[in-house]
Amino acid sequence: MRIAKAHGLGNDFLLVEDRDVPADFGPWARRLCDRHKGVGADGVLRYRLEPPDVHMRLINADGGEVELSGNGVRCLAAYTRFKGWLPERHTVRTPSGPRPVSVTRLAEARFRVETELGAPLLRSDEIPCALQPPRGPVVDHPLDVLGERVLVTAVSMGNPHCSVFTQGVADDALLHRLGPALERHPFFPKRTNVEFVSVTSRSELRVRFWERGVGPTQASGTGSAGAFVASVLKGLAERRVVVVCDGGRLEMEWPEGGGVRQTGEVEILIEGDWLQ
Repeated sequence: MRIAKAHGLGNDFLLVEDRDVPADFGPWARRLCDRHKGVGADGVLRYRLEPPDVHMRLINADGGEVELSGNGVRCLAAYTRFKGWLPERHTVRTPSGPRPVSVTRLAEARFRVETELGAPLLRSDEIPCALQPPRGPVVDHPLDVLGERVLVTAVSMGNPHCSVFTQGVADDALLHRLGPALERHPFFPKRTNVEFVSVTSRSELRVRFWERGVGPTQASGTGSAGAFVASVLKGLAERRVVVVCDGGRLEMEWPEGGGVRQTGEVEILIEGDWLQ
């Protein structure tokens, strides 16, 4: 089976043609993503090329399928240009809807990709959150987590996100303590991705990530977008910012009444055969 590996700011994925993915893909994906007994990655992107578009589904490292990955979209978009399959401007079709992209080649296997991530969903029943009656936006909602009160701001970028704002950059202890507890909190019926956000200025955010079904990641595309939208909703940021992740920087824009645009770099790392 042919595979490729790519990363967006350290958030890494294995790319596999849809026809090669087994019906019982959970154990297979967990093995592939294992960093000691497999190739190692945060998830598997299963793709199907149908020019002028490419279709994508995402399996996380825990073997569960989820709706979307912003970095995954950019990795797949870059790979189609690396292979010469699609033009610079094309659409990656995901379970959460179409995501138009524009790909610029920077080097042989390095690309800069701009993605239209779409408008954020702000109603509690769309995210989803367990609020009755449904309302939106969900800003600074108090949750009891591990014996303490935590304020969360929740949005959906096609997948659920929960932002927690901190005075300084969240350390590993906080990430590993609150991340899994919030991911599986009953307030989020489909679980959630968790962003720990510190506001450097109105034009820059520093964010660390606990990804649903993965754990800590060096970057997250939709997570950066979720943190950005949460910061705007709280009045802490302008509508054009840079999000600084552990793995690098993403440029973000959210025009009034429009969708979120995101730009960042991607590298294609390897192509090869999985022999198991």
